[in-house]
Amino acid sequence: MIQSKSMRTQEKVFFAIAVALLMACSSLLADANSDPWTPAQTVQPAALAKELESPKTAPMVVFVGFARLYTAGHIKGAQYHGTTSKEEGLKEFTTWAASLPRTSNLVIYCGCCPMDRCPNIRPAFQALQGLGFKQVRVLMLPNDFATDWAGKGLPYDKGN
Repeated sequence: MIQSKSMRTQEKVFFAIAVALLMACSSLLADANSDPWTPAQTVQPAALAKELESPKTAPMVVFVGFARLYTAGHIKGAQYHGTTSKEEGLKEFTTWAASLPRTSNLVIYCGCCPMDRCPNIRPAFQALQGLGFKQVRVLMLPNDFATDWAGKGLPYDKGN
């Protein structure tokens, strides 16, 4: 069967579009599954609990999730300055953070849901990095706060 020149051109265009779409989709998936922090920029729950026992050297802990979860229970001494998945919350958070020395030792956490789907932790981390903070760590709560912190008997404040 002999194909016309225009059919071959259409097939080439279709193939080029398909390849471009596949590349774009794989790039988006890679970005969605990659975290903006390195392993050195994380802390495990038990290690953070131990750090918090020494008030002189303890990091500042900041909850970046939903206000109702903070009021239901949060790490002892954790501060709340906005839900970072929402524009107004991210603005509140960055305004607060802008007033801190860039050498501040910060640990951020959310714990609203499994960490790989958390809408809050990545914007908060990226905002702090963008402001020039060098000592920012992410508390690793792979499942949620209830399971990975409270459920393990680590200290937290119930309610606000």
